[in-house]
Amino acid sequence: MPEPYWSDDTVTLYVGDMREVLPALDVAADLVLADPPYGETSLKWDRWPDGWVKVAAEVSRSLWCFGSMRMFLLHRDEFEAAGWKLSQDIVWEKHNGSGFQKDRFKRVHETATHWYRGQWRDLHTSVPRVPSTRPRGGDVLTGRQAAHMGAIGTRSYVDDGMRLMRTVIPVRSMHHNASHPTEKPIGILTPLLEYACPPAGLVVDPFAGSGSTLEAARLSGRRAIGIEADEKYAEKAARRLSQAPLIGVAAPTRDEEETRGNA
Repeated sequence: MPEPYWSDDTVTLYVGDMREVLPALDVAADLVLADPPYGETSLKWDRWPDGWVKVAAEVSRSLWCFGSMRMFLLHRDEFEAAGWKLSQDIVWEKHNGSGFQKDRFKRVHETATHWYRGQWRDLHTSVPRVPSTRPRGGDVLTGRQAAHMGAIGTRSYVDDGMRLMRTVIPVRSMHHNASHPTEKPIGILTPLLEYACPPAGLVVDPFAGSGSTLEAARLSGRRAIGIEADEKYAEKAARRLSQAPLIGVAAPTRDEEETRGNA
């Protein structure tokens, strides 16, 4: 087993290449939440890690992955070869954006896609609900749903003034407060965690950076394992996590997860 770089009762952080560390951990995760290098710039660190998609598939049946349209199109065959099926995508709308190219629209968003393996009905899914800005309406919702989301039909509900969170989620980016070049704010990570990882469940972040996902998981009552290749950022993540409250449950092994499922 690899030695943790930092740990408490809820979060464990490792330093190394996720393609080597993650298989050695023998964990069964409810969710992998990944923000890999997109491979779109000439920066030294911005290199797509070949094979990571397959490694993620060996520890979980649910995956949220940040990226760009270019990135997902370029690597779509890798997701398919690893058995991942696309269920949906959300758009993170930033308050500012990148303006590297002057002959294109200013990019003020990033995409996160949700992938799954196996049967959709076996996954944990819980869409966050937010207060509605519209007056309360009728008492019947007609929903046309994709095959992976269940049967097509209608269902009755009581209008409680809450609505499902929309797929375009505006959250201020870290701007000058970031400790990592691609750091994501907790505000965009929390809805994804709440959707695909049950309370007290386990999320794995294979590209942990400065620890945003790990902190978001702990604040939302989830457990987390993070892996970061650059010790400089692992140190920043460790300092960040040391300042947060502790919540603790040990991560289950694959054998423990299978035993629980057969009970």
